[in-house]
Amino acid sequence: MDLQANSCPPGGCESCSGCAGGTQLVLTPGEIALLLRLGVVSFLPVCHRQEDRLPVYREEQTYTEAEYAAIINALWQKRLISLDYDLPLANFPYDAYADCPVHGSMALTLRGQAALELLEVQGTDNA
Repeated sequence: MDLQANSCPPGGCESCSGCAGGTQLVLTPGEIALLLRLGVVSFLPVCHRQEDRLPVYREEQTYTEAEYAAIINALWQKRLISLDYDLPLANFPYDAYADCPVHGSMALTLRGQAALELLEVQGTDNA
């Protein structure tokens, strides 16, 4: 799915910190679903194992653990979410993540919030 947006600031792409010179952001259905979830719940748990450091997210079962790892990594690489393994969620029961020694959180970035707003206004283009 393509999200069309002119995300460049008034000064142009030279002063932009995140659009990589383009005006098109391509998101998979899984990426869109997780962005929408983060639009409802500001912070979600994320963990990783020491051996592979892949993000682990077990709060939903729509996708496999490996698919969620790819979704989270893609959103992080697109700078739509932040991953903070030094800031676990307070009072969150990480029982489902007992095999992952590193507990953290993920949240939308400003760029992710802007993308989410565009999704809500423009919808998606199934190209």
